[in-house]
Amino acid sequence: MRVSAPERAANYVILILFALVALAPVVTILGTALSPETPADATAGGTLHWENFGRAWEQGRFGEYMRNSVVVALIVVSLATVLSLMAGYAFGAFEFRGSQVLFYLFLVGIMVPSEAIVVPLFFDLQLLGLTNTVWAIALPQVAQSVAFGTYWMRAYFRGANRSIIEAARLDGAGHHRVLWQVLVPVARPALVTMVLLMFMWTWNEFLIPLVMSPNAQLRTAPLGLALFQGQYVQGTTLLAAGAVLVALPVVVLYLFLQRHFIQGMLEGAVRE
Repeated sequence: MRVSAPERAANYVILILFALVALAPVVTILGTALSPETPADATAGGTLHWENFGRAWEQGRFGEYMRNSVVVALIVVSLATVLSLMAGYAFGAFEFRGSQVLFYLFLVGIMVPSEAIVVPLFFDLQLLGLTNTVWAIALPQVAQSVAFGTYWMRAYFRGANRSIIEAARLDGAGHHRVLWQVLVPVARPALVTMVLLMFMWTWNEFLIPLVMSPNAQLRTAPLGLALFQGQYVQGTTLLAAGAVLVALPVVVLYLFLQRHFIQGMLEGAVRE
């Protein structure tokens, strides 16, 4: 079906308008971050003040906070990815007694918000002596990410080519080899999409790190940005620079993996 020239032009106009609406806040934040912090900076010359990022990095201690976020994200994403692959393979490639009930139990982790469980979870982890540790921040997010990851990979594995699995079984491959050497390489777009979403949610998580580290020893990047906002409530320039620094790892990772991310979004969950 051919699209007429006026219809194509109208589509581009609509897409450009939506892109401008989506990019306007980003451009505003970047413009504020690169603006002069003081009148003295404005008279010093130069239109783009890149030194604002260095000031925000030092004064806001973002190096320490982002290091904590990286550690938490690595733990959450690595554990959740492995567990999600195994659980998704079990639910997607097999039918066993109680599989539907167990799968719906996994879905509870997606439907129940963190606000509903964070207080009793804090006291449970406190009894185990895990509060104010990286595990108290990471483990609840691992559970939440596994709930989503199981749903995501189950949908992909249910639509996988059964002939590939049967051929691997005829060659004597066990379940471990079928999953890691046959299915996982083919599922790379869906896997990359899942990893990127898990990383984004973990990096931006605010409530769990705030509650699970009451003595503020393990502040993550979003907590550090909130503290920085309290210190520089009038200094919007440094606050905008700090916001850019916190958002930069997610943006860079998305730009690096965008091709696989888009392909996974189109081919992953839509299979079911």
